[in-house]
Amino acid sequence: MQVFIDRIRAAIAAHSGLDAAELKIESPRDPSLGDLAFPCFPLAKALRKAPPAIAAELGEKLTGDLEGISVEAAGPYLNFRIDRGTLAAQVLGTIQEEGEGFGGSDEGSGKTVVLDFSSPNIAKPFHVGHLRSTILGATIQRLHDALGYRTVGINHIGDWGSQFGKLVAAIQRWGDEVDLEGDPIRSLLTLYIRFHDEAENDPELVEAGRAAFRELESGEEGEVRATWRRLTELSLAEFDRIYQRLGVSFDHVRGEAFYEPYLEPTIERIRASGITEESEGALVVRLDEYEKGAPPCLLRKTDGTTLYATRDLAAVFHRWDEFAFDRCLYVVGSDQRLHFRQLKYVLRRMGLDWESRVEHVDFGMLSLPEGKLSTRKGQVVFLEDLLDRAVEQAGAIIAEKNPDLADPERVAEEVGLGAVVFHDQKRERVKDVVFDWDEVLSFEGETGPYVQYTHARLASILRKAVEKGLEAAELAPESLAGLADSGELLLTLGRFPTVVRSAAAEAEPSIVTRYVLELAREMNSWYANHRVLGGDPEESRARLALVRGAKIVIGNGLRLLGVAAPEEM
Repeated sequence: MQVFIDRIRAAIAAHSGLDAAELKIESPRDPSLGDLAFPCFPLAKALRKAPPAIAAELGEKLTGDLEGISVEAAGPYLNFRIDRGTLAAQVLGTIQEEGEGFGGSDEGSGKTVVLDFSSPNIAKPFHVGHLRSTILGATIQRLHDALGYRTVGINHIGDWGSQFGKLVAAIQRWGDEVDLEGDPIRSLLTLYIRFHDEAENDPELVEAGRAAFRELESGEEGEVRATWRRLTELSLAEFDRIYQRLGVSFDHVRGEAFYEPYLEPTIERIRASGITEESEGALVVRLDEYEKGAPPCLLRKTDGTTLYATRDLAAVFHRWDEFAFDRCLYVVGSDQRLHFRQLKYVLRRMGLDWESRVEHVDFGMLSLPEGKLSTRKGQVVFLEDLLDRAVEQAGAIIAEKNPDLADPERVAEEVGLGAVVFHDQKRERVKDVVFDWDEVLSFEGETGPYVQYTHARLASILRKAVEKGLEAAELAPESLAGLADSGELLLTLGRFPTVVRSAAAEAEPSIVTRYVLELAREMNSWYANHRVLGGDPEESRARLALVRGAKIVIGNGLRLLGVAAPEEM
């Protein structure tokens, strides 16, 4: 659609003397009025005329200037309608030419986007609560990749902090009662829960945890550091299995410990800016000038240990020094909003002009019907268990509906994982999600499997066309005249590049999810009312071109979301 928008802008600019880039072309609220519209209000001041008069005059001047596009004035608006053969040839021709690249561009060339996402904690289970950051972050990275940005995905593993002192103390006390080597993550979860249960009435256990963390932070090489390294190795091996299954990868896996050598330089860097002060023996940065009642950012506690904020400041300084990013996106839950406001306030107080490039891409929290997920209480759903159950259910449905399907295990994996991944991105990311098994694994309605099935259905039509010796029409307007009644669907297909740009700019995967659902619904409705094969050969060829274009766009949308696009289901 952009080619038509650019032509309309250029024509209006030529007759008005205004900059084409400043002219806003939009979609009419009522599709019956046209395909595109230009509100003449912005011209009123420059031309010293009422918008309806401007629209009438411009409409006359533009008539005949835009080949294949008709123009009509309606009050203060100019409405444009694109000839359906011209529309079909342009949209479907571009889709066919660009294939899997359709929807992308090079607008991000020369720009760098750093993304911090997933970031599970070492020695804790990879549960469904980690799914949102992982899936959303991976999609946002793919969206920027499609637009030509250089992207750097970082998994900021939680491998530092007081919880490791607690785990070391728990291992020292009860380590021989669990199978750390054979089942490390569940064993560590058991120890973590037990520590918090018993610490309430055992001051010695609490002090043992604190002492272990002090030793860990001291840099001393001994039993504590050795235990911590072993926990890290065991956890990363477990995480990698899940990431490979989800098709998620990272450019860097850097735990909080990676930034340990940068902690003191970070504190000195902030201190040198003149914004730190001592408060009851702790080193802080006050932030109430930006937000009334905002708590200070604590850089170092009274016992000399650092905090999560210190490590995140070290990380963002390192990322800026290394990548000079245009955007630095933290895909982290909304419960950390205060933390990221504090992070940005510190950067602002330091007078760093790149502070505005740091963005917290927050998302709603995921909970179980019975309440919020809690590792301390053991109230978690292991992500691997969820994925296995989804694949198992997908396999049962496939066996029932298509028992002769080739490679049913692979398709079950694609459909089962697709159901989970698509569901997680279906709503606006800021909305909270209650994790309901029936909704997640439903294969009807607004679901990933519904879109996947639409893709497979279109692939089947194209295969049958080849068997019948039919090829899609040559993409000239006259050969696509049979698509005269398919304008709405063609316009939807043509919107896909705009959808990708908007989703990347807003870091909002649900824009793509809603789009592919809309396209799948429109395509299925169109197919129910249009005979593709078995009718007039020329008409069939034109309709096959539309089927092929829709299949490509649905496939591209699914892949951006991290969902497979099966050829058969």
